[in-house]
Amino acid sequence: MAKDATCPCGSGVFYDACCGSFHSGLAFPQTAEQLMRSRYTAYVKQDVNYLKTTLWPQYQKSFNELGTLLRAQDSRWLGLEIVATGHGQATDKEGWVTFVARSVVNGVAHQQREKSLFRKKGRQWYYVKPLSE
Repeated sequence: MAKDATCPCGSGVFYDACCGSFHSGLAFPQTAEQLMRSRYTAYVKQDVNYLKTTLWPQYQKSFNELGTLLRAQDSRWLGLEIVATGHGQATDKEGWVTFVARSVVNGVAHQQREKSLFRKKGRQWYYVKPLSE
């Protein structure tokens, strides 16, 4: 990805000034939505380590790194749409984000719609689990 390329998360900002700062460890997402966007971008960039370290700590041991990498590699990512958010602001400890992630795998279009739970521990947001809609 070119240094001046727009971030895959759909923010309209250059990658280095957006999710790139989170992926490099220079900054932490301040909101649950920022974490959601950065995790989507980590799939696009196949940054499995970021996906693991931003997963709620108790789930990191059972994280399937190979399966996640294969999913990321086998997909042509088409875009992320944030449908709704609840709480998850800088001063909150918990929040949720409903999103739609679009991709193509082996020529077949996929659309993942999920309402995800996020929690903040210290100053870092984590993805916890999907919630039913």
